[in-house]
Amino acid sequence: MIGRLKGVLVHKQPPWLVVDVHGVGYELEAPMSTFYDLPEVGREVSLFTHYAQKEDSVSLYGFLTEAERRLFRDVQKVTGIGAKIALAVLSGASVNQFALLVQSGDVTALTRIPGIGKKTAERIVVELRDRAADLASGPAGAPGGPLPADPLSEATIALQQLGYKPAEAQKMAKAAAGEGDRAETIIRKALQSALR
Repeated sequence: MIGRLKGVLVHKQPPWLVVDVHGVGYELEAPMSTFYDLPEVGREVSLFTHYAQKEDSVSLYGFLTEAERRLFRDVQKVTGIGAKIALAVLSGASVNQFALLVQSGDVTALTRIPGIGKKTAERIVVELRDRAADLASGPAGAPGGPLPADPLSEATIALQQLGYKPAEAQKMAKAAAGEGDRAETIIRKALQSALR
């Protein structure tokens, strides 16, 4: 299986990125926690990966840290949670924040993550509470990368891909956007305010 990729970042638009490894372009889906810290397009990047094969598709997911990949895998062990919700978890909270929410049993905050209802949040707390302390890692850094042409539109599209309805995504992005903010910054602020 593919466990790690190191190459040149040739494309990034949440939630997709492409890494060129010796002439082969690997398309990966990544959470916003990874996008916040990606280098500029054209720079070298090293990603931990998760390879998933289903009956009708093959997917490759990329993470900057082992802790993110571990959380992605652990969350999918909870009944009723797949890759889409696992990515939303990592996009809506850092590994440390998520671990704290699980340890404290904060079902209300967990339900603010797209795709997670009350019953799913309760299952997460019950099934992951024992492992939550092991999930914690270092804090996420500041966003990087070039300023896109329209950060607000990019942020709105990314929020929709994370499971928010179009009108809700647009409202969240507008409320979070500040003067000169990158799309990654708008998305992070919007998701953090949704958790409050």
